[in-house]
Amino acid sequence: MQELILVVDDEPKIVRLARDYLEKNGFRVVSAADGQSALIAARREKPDLIILDLMLPHMDGREVCRILRRESDVPIIMLTALSEEVDQVSGLEIGADDYITKPFSPRALVARVRALLRRTRGGIKPPSIIRVGVLEIDSDKYSVTLNGRPLRLTPNEFKLLYLLAGRPGQILTREQLLDDLHGAASSIDRSVDSHIKNLRRKLEAASNQNFIETVYGIGYRFIEP
Repeated sequence: MQELILVVDDEPKIVRLARDYLEKNGFRVVSAADGQSALIAARREKPDLIILDLMLPHMDGREVCRILRRESDVPIIMLTALSEEVDQVSGLEIGADDYITKPFSPRALVARVRALLRRTRGGIKPPSIIRVGVLEIDSDKYSVTLNGRPLRLTPNEFKLLYLLAGRPGQILTREQLLDDLHGAASSIDRSVDSHIKNLRRKLEAASNQNFIETVYGIGYRFIEP
């Protein structure tokens, strides 16, 4: 299931910008325009991460963060137009996990979101052996068997299969997959498509089954035939 991000800001332009880039990169997004609405949305929607503006009407981001921290350990990125170190430090002291200042690069915001989700969910990893029907992937032995026969894959094909099969049903964007393959997201993501094409061809030739579904405009997900 796609991860849900709550964006809290009273500037509609900022919310639209963040929403567009986050959704383009495979996240679901809900939003709130003030502190009280943010608390309601956080309690109702239970987001995977919150992007929280510091300067909000009625109840500012610091107070919202304090209340959320008494109720939840949800990752929080503080968003602020203030650049002074004291404001950055105060946000971290009251429980924010990271901060980014306005004006911000949308790509940088997405990268911060991904990095924080990886840090906070570092213990949730695919098992060393993944079995799906006639498919078995062993990350320790770096081997794949299909219908009991070994399947020869390139290192990149193996890693893509392991990443996708370890999160069945979850959409992984091209940028997420490229980030895991090469260590940093790149604007050139067609290499992922080429690896997926070759991987899918090998899987289908050995089993006549389709394991990888294309989610057009977003990325790919592993499906159980």
